[in-house]
Amino acid sequence: MSNHGDATLPAHWGPPYLLYLGNPADDLAIKTARGVAFWRPEWCVGQYRHRDCALTLGLPDIGMAEARARGANTLMIGTANAGGTMAADIVADAVAALDAGLNVVAGLHQKLRDNADIVAAARRNGRMLFDARDPAPGIPVGNGRPRAGRRLLTVGTDCSVGKMYTTLALERALRRRGCPADFRATGQTGIFVAGAGVPVDAVVADFISGAVEWISPARNDGGWDLIEGQGSLFHPSYAGVSLGLLHGAQPDALVLCHEPTRRHMRGLSGYPLPELKRCLEANLVAARLTNPAVKAVGVALNTSGLPASEALAACQRIGDLLQLPCQDPVAMGVEDIVDNLLAPAFRGG
Repeated sequence: MSNHGDATLPAHWGPPYLLYLGNPADDLAIKTARGVAFWRPEWCVGQYRHRDCALTLGLPDIGMAEARARGANTLMIGTANAGGTMAADIVADAVAALDAGLNVVAGLHQKLRDNADIVAAARRNGRMLFDARDPAPGIPVGNGRPRAGRRLLTVGTDCSVGKMYTTLALERALRRRGCPADFRATGQTGIFVAGAGVPVDAVVADFISGAVEWISPARNDGGWDLIEGQGSLFHPSYAGVSLGLLHGAQPDALVLCHEPTRRHMRGLSGYPLPELKRCLEANLVAARLTNPAVKAVGVALNTSGLPASEALAACQRIGDLLQLPCQDPVAMGVEDIVDNLLAPAFRGG
């Protein structure tokens, strides 16, 4: 019932999507739905939320049957709670979607395939289930051998500072310039946006670098693989996945992502954010294990919590500090970072 095989999502249950919000605790809880609505609006028929839900994506509020009638193929569970579990209302809504003729996909730690009611509904309606946090079998152990192609990895001072948005913005900007570029997803939201990828936070630790090698194989077209980063080398909870990504990506280029209004590591008030120079250098040192020639090419700031004038000042200050182009990918674009990436130092692979 779930997808196993390669990293590509099966086309017969993909978009158009009905995005499920339910009744989330806060805006961060719907970041999966928000990310898909932002980057793939043409795939989104509407949103499904409970009556007491105050959050919105600005999409039409429609029910399961209406969504199916409007052409939706799949209900995407776009919300998450602490622990990534399926509350009773999510289970009931998933069953209702299946009974309305929709497939159901989710990126929760608790799997759709492990819920008997959901599985039974999928079977009786001939619908598909897909658990994004379910790595395909056969992922190899990383080997660190050099491979053809050019790769960029986004890294962060903390979790949830904009690594996925930055990577997708870079893909868009490079393609607009006629440069082959492909976003390589490593988290559930990115997988839904890209239609392919590997959920590295669900990969057994020994295989993380191999998983990244697997989703960014050798390429010979002069283009770039743009690999979505996860976690932070300075986050006590998630540094392991960050290190595995640095080794498996063998990046030629790094972009450092940062939220300037944040005062401590997400979820850990006793740990302040790292100093920017120290953070960037630590990522470069780790990346040199598998690519000694790696370079930093830019800094991406999430300035959504700052007024426009302060956002520009923050970019100027941090750009001067690190001697790198610094931009907010959503508010300002990434053209200066792309200019640096495509400078002569990177031409010719």
